[in-house]
Amino acid sequence: MIDVDGYLRVLGVDRPRRADAEGLWALHRAGVRDAPEDPAGVQGNHLALTVRLDGEPWLVDTGLGTAVYEPLPLRAGTCVQGPFGYGMVPSSAAPGGWRFVHDPRGAFTAMDFAPDPVEPASFGAEHLRLSTSPDSPFVRVVTAQVRRADGVDVLRGRVPSRIRAGGTDERTIHAADDWFDVLTGVFGLDLGDADAPARAGLWRRVRAAHEKWAAGQPG
Repeated sequence: MIDVDGYLRVLGVDRPRRADAEGLWALHRAGVRDAPEDPAGVQGNHLALTVRLDGEPWLVDTGLGTAVYEPLPLRAGTCVQGPFGYGMVPSSAAPGGWRFVHDPRGAFTAMDFAPDPVEPASFGAEHLRLSTSPDSPFVRVVTAQVRRADGVDVLRGRVPSRIRAGGTDERTIHAADDWFDVLTGVFGLDLGDADAPARAGLWRRVRAAHEKWAAGQPG
């Protein structure tokens, strides 16, 4: 069971008094902007959440990283949120489902999801693979992402990037203190409870992964 009140405390928001659009939008924005962790547990690739409000279905998804900041209507069309444009079309891969089309600057191209209800346990095997397999991108590269009203901040390995309407700024971090400062200041991930050897070991792994990636780049 999900500890709803505990999750809301992590988000820093109160339980909405009514099931209305104002409460839903506030919860979604907090979920993509403010939560430094997922207390409910990551449950696969990917469990889409839909909500019916005033008779209209919505995609409510805070687990898409660089994607939606607020709920999207489940109907064919396009939507602009901040600097990003999204599309929703009927899925050809999942009959009766939908295909979410990401902005070209997003971290992925699209996502198809079926309309049928499913239990989180159905994603257990995929969650295990993504969490532990050496082939998983989440294992190979340390990644942090936070969606904001005006764009998105992403950290992959030693490279933080900021995507806004005017373009993308990125740099390579060379010092461990700078890297941990970015984790805390930009992404709200405070690793102050980790001792010095643990922090040093994490930084060594981040550097090694970055060097391996850089060695495979052209030029």
